Amino acid sequence: MAISRFYDLFQPENYQIKLAIDRQSKSITGQVTITGHASQTDLQLHQKFLQVSQVLVNQSPVDFTSDDEQESLQFTSPSTGELTITVDYTAPLTDTMMGIYPSYYQIGDERKQLIGTQFETTFARQAFPSIDEPEAKATFDLAIKFDEQPGETILANMPETKVVDGYHYFQRTVKMSTYLVAFAFGDLQSKLTQTKSGVQVGVFATKAHAAKELDFALDIAKRAIEFYEDYYQTPYPLPHSWQLALPDFSAGAMENWGLVTYREAYLLLDPDNTALEMKQVVATVITHELAHQWFGDLVTMQWWDDLWLNESFANMMEYVAVDALEPDWHVWDLFQTTEVPMATNRDATDGVQSVHVNVNNPAEIDSIFDGAIVYAKGSRMLVMVRSLIGDDALRQGLKNYFAAHQYGNAKGTDLWEALGQAANMPIGDIMNSWLEQPGYPVVQAKVENSHLILKQAQFFIGEHQDQGRQWQIPLNSNYADVPKLMTAESLDLGDYQSLRQTAGRPFLLNQDNQAHFIVQYDTELLNDLLDQVDQLSNSDQRELLQDLSLLAQGQYISYADLIPRLGQFANQSSYIVTDVLYQTANKLKQFIQAGQAEEKYLQDFFKALSQDQLEQLGWTANQQDTNDQILMRPTIISAALYGHNQVAIRQAHDLFAEYHDHLVDLPADTRGAIIKNELQHYLSAEIFHEMLNTYRTTTDPSFKVALRGALTSITDADLIQHLIGEFENAETIKPQDLRGWFQGLLANEFAQQYAWDWIRNDWDWLEATVGGDMEFATYITVISRVFKTADRLAEFKAFFEPKLNTPGLTREIEMDTKVIASRVALVQTEKTDVLAALQAYNQ
Repeated sequence: MAISRFYDLFQPENYQIKLAIDRQSKSITGQVTITGHASQTDLQLHQKFLQVSQVLVNQSPVDFTSDDEQESLQFTSPSTGELTITVDYTAPLTDTMMGIYPSYYQIGDERKQLIGTQFETTFARQAFPSIDEPEAKATFDLAIKFDEQPGETILANMPETKVVDGYHYFQRTVKMSTYLVAFAFGDLQSKLTQTKSGVQVGVFATKAHAAKELDFALDIAKRAIEFYEDYYQTPYPLPHSWQLALPDFSAGAMENWGLVTYREAYLLLDPDNTALEMKQVVATVITHELAHQWFGDLVTMQWWDDLWLNESFANMMEYVAVDALEPDWHVWDLFQTTEVPMATNRDATDGVQSVHVNVNNPAEIDSIFDGAIVYAKGSRMLVMVRSLIGDDALRQGLKNYFAAHQYGNAKGTDLWEALGQAANMPIGDIMNSWLEQPGYPVVQAKVENSHLILKQAQFFIGEHQDQGRQWQIPLNSNYADVPKLMTAESLDLGDYQSLRQTAGRPFLLNQDNQAHFIVQYDTELLNDLLDQVDQLSNSDQRELLQDLSLLAQGQYISYADLIPRLGQFANQSSYIVTDVLYQTANKLKQFIQAGQAEEKYLQDFFKALSQDQLEQLGWTANQQDTNDQILMRPTIISAALYGHNQVAIRQAHDLFAEYHDHLVDLPADTRGAIIKNELQHYLSAEIFHEMLNTYRTTTDPSFKVALRGALTSITDADLIQHLIGEFENAETIKPQDLRGWFQGLLANEFAQQYAWDWIRNDWDWLEATVGGDMEFATYITVISRVFKTADRLAEFKAFFEPKLNTPGLTREIEMDTKVIASRVALVQTEKTDVLAALQAYNQ
C-alpha cells in the first residue's frame, strides 16, 4: 500500500527541539517548534508512541488527532504558507534499541546505563514530531536536559554552546535529514585528536573498557577523514567527528552526521591482542561510516528506494579508504572473502530483491536493508564502475556530484550522470541492467565447431522461473580480441585454437573477480585452466574455485566431481584461495549427519587438506609471517580440529591448560578454536559454567565472539538447555547478540532441535524484543542457512507460512523456503555420490 509523503504538504526549514530526559522514570518530556512552508491547510507530522498534549500553529492552539497505526499527528492549519508549529508531548524511553533508548553495562557490581539514539530508518518520529522523510532536510537546534550526575558527558551532532537551567544547548546543524540527528549522554571516557584541516576527531566509550581500546579507532578515524577530504576534493563540513561505542546497538554502526554510533565490537579493540582480520573489519566499519559523512549525509537519497545509493557506495569506499591507509593489509582480499560470497549466494535465489527496489510502507523500508544485496552486491556494481572508468574519472565525477547536490537530495540517476560526464561514457545505460534486475548471469564458455562461444543466462540455485534477463557484462578477459562488454545473449569469438595460440595461455573471463557474474567453462577450457592453475593470480584462482562451488550448489555440475579438484588448492600460500577452498569444503557438511559414521569420511578429508599447512604454520604467529599466513592460520587450525587431527587436538588442549587462568591472553586469531576444542573434547559442567561466566564478565568484544563460538558447539543436552535458558536473560546475552547465539546452536546438530523449539515457542517474545528492527528478518535467514532435510523444510513452512503477510517478512519467508528446498533437493540427489567421492579421496 502506497503511503503519501508528508513532505508534499509541509516543508520544514528549522526544528527547535527541547527535551528533558529522566532515566529513572524512563520518560521524555519534549517540545518541538518547527518553522516551514505549508502548501495546504490539512497537515500531518510523523509521530510514533508520543503522547501529544498540545499543538500550536503560529502560537494559536489547534485541534489534533494522533494515529499510531499511521504514525501520524493530524491537524488543520488556519492558513498555508510560512508556519510555525509547536508540539508539546511526552514519550517513553524504551529498551528496543530504537528512538531514544538506554544501553546497559556493568562496572564491577554496578549496573550503569548510557543513553543513545537510533533514528534510521523511521525512528526519529519516536523522539520528536517531524517530517521524518529523507527529502525533508532542515536545520536542527537541540537543547537537552537530563538527570545529570557529576562528570557525565553529553554529545550531539554539533558542538555544545551553553548550559542554561540544566539544558545543554548545541550549535545549529547544517541542513540534514531527521534520521541523522543524534545525541548521547552518560559516564564516558574519550580520546581526541585533530585532522590536518582542523576537524576535531574523538572516540568515546564507557569506562568499562581499557583506555588503550580507543587508540586504534582514533587513528583510523583521523586518517580516514583526511583521506576522504582529499579523495572527494570536498571538505568535511562539520566542526567535529565523534565516534561513540554503545553497549546496546542493533546495527553494526550508524552514520549520524558528526556523531557516528557503533557496536562496541566494531569500534573498540585491544591493540596488543586482536586478530588481523578483526582489525581489518573494525577499520572498514569506521571508514564505511565516515564515507557516509559525504555520501549519504551531505548528499542524501531522496527516498528509501535509493538506499543503495548510500550503502553500496559507502561499502565500496570503505575498502578504497583502508587500502590507502594500510596498503600492506591488501584489504581488497577481505572484499573477496566477505562481500563477494555474500552477494553471489543470496543473489542466486529466485525472488531476491533488486538493488533498486520500490518501497512505500515504513514496515517495508527496514526489510530492504538486505546486506547481501544493498551493501555487498551494490558495492560490486560500483567496483565494476570504478574498473570501467578509472579512479580519476570517479573522483572528478564525485566532486561534481557533491557540488551539485550538497545539503540536498539525489537519485541514482544523478550519480550515473555525474560519473558518465566525467568518464564520457554512458554509465547509466550500462548499470541499469544491474541496478533494476535481481540476480546475475552465468556466462557459459564453450568450444563449439572449433569456435569459442559465450552465452549468458541468469544463474539460479534452486527452483526458479527464468525471465530471460540479460545484462551488459564487463567480460574482463585475458584475450585481447574479446570485447569489453557483452551486450547480447551470445557471442562468437572466432576460432579457438588460433585465439589460444595467439594468447599463449588458457582462456579466462572476469580477471581479478571484478564483476558480478560467474563463468561455466566447458571441460576443455576448464582442464586447460586447472593444468596451469599455478600460473593464475591468487584472485583468479579464487574466482575459479568460487564459481565451481556455486555451480555445484546450483546443480550445474556435480559436487562429487568437484571434490577431487579441491586437493589441487590445498597447499596454497594465498589466504583468499585457502578461504574459498574451506568455504567449499564446509559446504560438504550439508551432505553429512553429524555424529554418524559417515561424518568420518568428511573429517578425514579435512584432515588431509589441512595437514601440511598446519605443520608449516604452527600455532603461534612470528615476525616472519606474511599477512596471508596470519589470516590462514585460524582457518587451517579449525579445519585440522574438525578433521580430528589428534596432534592438533592435544596441542589445543595443552594451550588451553597453559592459559587457563587468563584465556583472554591467548593469541586472538587462534583463541576461538582453542576454547572450542576444549568444550568439544574435554567438556565438563565446571568448564562450561566457567566459560559462560567469563562471557558475562569480559568487556573484550572479540573474546566474547570466541566464547560464543565455543559455547554453542557443545553436545551435552543438559548444558545446551541451560544455554537456551539464557537467551532471554539480557544480563547474559544482550538482544543485539542473540541472533549469533541462536545461529550457533541451530547449526550444531546436537543442539538444533532445542534452538528450533525455542524460536517457535518464543516467537512472540522475540518479536516484542527485536521486532520492527532491520535485523529481525535475519533470524529467518540464518535458519535457511542450516536446514537441509525434508522434515525440517516441512516444519519451516508450517511455522512461517502463516506469517507470510507480516510486513517486512514476506520476501524473506518466500526466499528462504526456496533456499531450504534447493538444499534438500541437492542432498537427496547427490549424497550417495558425495560420500563415495570422499571415500575415494581418502584412500
